[in-house]
Amino acid sequence: MSLWNDENVRAWLRQAWQDSRPGTNDAREQGGFVLQDADGFLSVERWPRGEQDRIVVPPHMGGRRTGKRIVATFHTHPNAGDEYEQEPSLTDIRAVRDDPDLQHAEYEGELVIATENLYRIRPDGSVEIAERTDDFLLGGV
Repeated sequence: MSLWNDENVRAWLRQAWQDSRPGTNDAREQGGFVLQDADGFLSVERWPRGEQDRIVVPPHMGGRRTGKRIVATFHTHPNAGDEYEQEPSLTDIRAVRDDPDLQHAEYEGELVIATENLYRIRPDGSVEIAERTDDFLLGGV
């Protein structure tokens, strides 16, 4: 998971978590694309702010945005109530697994940042706990 260990990527993900206003009445999902240019430089393009329990992924024909390759995606699950799933939903898993534009060798999957854990959805649809959210927010790897 070298991409997820990049400190700039981690900083962008932390910012998305903060912007999602976790645990508040105004909590909204945030997400984005992690992009890589021809020189290997990583950047993040954020998606439009989502709703309380969903977010819309912008078009990404051919696994690219602004001429850069999409190497990962991410979104937050900021709602902590019992009625909200913290782990990736079946919809989240299918969105990764069944997206033909993300089925290329460089795509590492999607990270779902939730209250207790960060979950990684691999391109094949399998899910793993990548890290504890508290450790992530404190800057641990």
